[in-house]
Amino acid sequence: MTATEQTAEARPRGTRLPRRARRNQLLGAAQEVFVAQGYHAAAMDDIADRAGVSKPVLYQHFPGKLDLYLALLDQHCESLLQAVRAALASTSDNKQRVGATMDAYFAYVEDEGGAFRLVFESDLTNEPAVRERVDKVSLDCAEAVSEVISEDTKLPPEQSMLLAVALCGMAQITARYWLGSGQPIPRDAATKLISSLSWRGIAGFPLQ
Repeated sequence: MTATEQTAEARPRGTRLPRRARRNQLLGAAQEVFVAQGYHAAAMDDIADRAGVSKPVLYQHFPGKLDLYLALLDQHCESLLQAVRAALASTSDNKQRVGATMDAYFAYVEDEGGAFRLVFESDLTNEPAVRERVDKVSLDCAEAVSEVISEDTKLPPEQSMLLAVALCGMAQITARYWLGSGQPIPRDAATKLISSLSWRGIAGFPLQ
């Protein structure tokens, strides 16, 4: 039983919560349902039941299923961006920065809530509002990396951005493959392996 299910069982329907707490509870329940079922198969009834509330209470906070999905997507896109920024700011040693950034992606996909599936494996990418958010977080993460590359190497912005997109794309795809293949090696070993590959490439552009 998940923490959200335990909370729902422990709290009878009708229990009043502060608005922010109720919203967070609904988002947690929605995440479990969307990750397990996908957007199209998920129903607002399922989410209300998982949260232990009535549908009217759910609709008081989110007018529709798409609104709820987008609120979750915003939350988890921001989490990824903040993790990447924190990794970049964690050290001034660029080799360690590469490792920290790669690990940020691996940690993100490893999170037991499965939030990364909403961002990178959504079944709603044909929806413009979803596609816009997914594209934006990918570009925002790459721009954060690009700023460091540009500052340290003095490469033109367009070249720095291309390198940053390559590094972030490598991190995201390999992390998802690693998780999907059953985590065949420990996360720290996987991160070190991909960091080594990435560093051997980016280190070819010396500090200026």
